[in-house]
Amino acid sequence: MREVVDGVFELRLGYVNVHLVVTDDGLVLVDTGLPGRSPLIERALKGIRRSLGEVTTILVTHHHPDHVGNLADLRARTGARVIAHAADAPWITGHVPPAEPVGLLARLAGRVIGKVEPTKIDQLITADGSEPLPGFTALHTPGHTRGHVSYLLDRSGGILFAGDAAASRGGKVTGPPRPVTADPVRAGQSLARLAELEFDHAVFGHGRAVSGLAVEAFRKAVAG
Repeated sequence: MREVVDGVFELRLGYVNVHLVVTDDGLVLVDTGLPGRSPLIERALKGIRRSLGEVTTILVTHHHPDHVGNLADLRARTGARVIAHAADAPWITGHVPPAEPVGLLARLAGRVIGKVEPTKIDQLITADGSEPLPGFTALHTPGHTRGHVSYLLDRSGGILFAGDAAASRGGKVTGPPRPVTADPVRAGQSLARLAELEFDHAVFGHGRAVSGLAVEAFRKAVAG
């Protein structure tokens, strides 16, 4: 567990990151990682003298299994409220079954990931720019998935939880990987939209956090 800025922590679970925010009303998790990762998250929380029981809210960026694979278990263990965008809700609740893997690599990846259990969503995001929690603004950033959401936290000059609307590699910001992005054109538009904001820090589903007028890295990515 690495503290990015005061009260905002990044936990790397394999190739995907989970983020934790300490608030006056409890702990907020942004995404949950792959299935079976609750013990790792619990151990990391103990390392900063916190517990799963303090998690009150889970913000979901999108429905891919490396981000919601552990959601059902964490919701059951913590009783936390789950918040996600309405457009991604059917995949999270199980109303739309996951696509059958095509090809050997996809089937192998499915075995590694494991079964993703559906779960209830307590609050749907339907309006761009809404405030699902005090201090958090939900930004609809479609492309990677239809209902992808990034979250902007009003703290320490602005902290963007980009999810998979962007990634970082070697301190540089890129767009999401095209092979698993539903609409690359819209994903590019969403990245450009984020570059128009103002924030000092950015964290990602994949790649290390960027700090120090982080929005400039997004503007460089958009500029090409």
